[in-house]
Amino acid sequence: MTPPGGTITIAGKTVSRLGFGTMRLTGPGTWGDPADRDTALSVLRQAVHTHGISHIDTADAYGPHTAEHLIRDALYPYPEHVLIATKVGMVRPAPGQWTPLGNPFFLRATVEASLRRLNVERLELCYLHRIDPEVALDDQIAVLQAMQEEGKIGHVGLSKVTPENLRLVLKDQPVAAVQNVLNTNERFDPVVELCRDLDIPYVAYRPLDAGQLARTYGPRVPLDWLLNYGPHIAPIPSTSQPRHLGEIVASLQDGRA
Repeated sequence: MTPPGGTITIAGKTVSRLGFGTMRLTGPGTWGDPADRDTALSVLRQAVHTHGISHIDTADAYGPHTAEHLIRDALYPYPEHVLIATKVGMVRPAPGQWTPLGNPFFLRATVEASLRRLNVERLELCYLHRIDPEVALDDQIAVLQAMQEEGKIGHVGLSKVTPENLRLVLKDQPVAAVQNVLNTNERFDPVVELCRDLDIPYVAYRPLDAGQLARTYGPRVPLDWLLNYGPHIAPIPSTSQPRHLGEIVASLQDGRA
């Protein structure tokens, strides 16, 4: 099976450049369970087993916790070639609300909880979901670094960061991937070029701008733009519908990407 979009190496594993984001598998406001749990499980299984997607992105805040449970129930035991990446460092006060929380004790507890929900001994790629401005960045990274040394995290990533954030972290800690928003409506991010220069994979979230670009142009045009921007870019579109996922993958299968 040809990996959609080609391949990229993230966290030491060669995976499909087209990944799958699980944010839309939850209820409205990224809150609670999906309206149809069986369909959500089917989307995950089709992504991996039918379409050859081997990069699944999630976060403990999706639900919260819902998406990680769905991934385990749909895909465990995980195929060896599949990378499950998750994120920690965000709390959810209510539907549609997101608050960074970088307290080191909280970060440690959330990593431990994600390990249990995903039923793994190690998170192969764990992102700091957001930098908490109320906590020293060094302290937030230090706890992830400590858990990496303990074998509970394989690789550390960063999400929604600036070039200055990335350079600061890199002084003491390798960064396996950066996840920022990038699409044809939001196309200017200086971190893209910095990641290219540093040979760090850039995982583009919201690549279809929450479906707006796909409705206007179809998925092909915005995904082509991302894949042709640079070989270090890996988009992670999200959908809750098997038909939409099939359309996204099919748009990349005419050999032009």
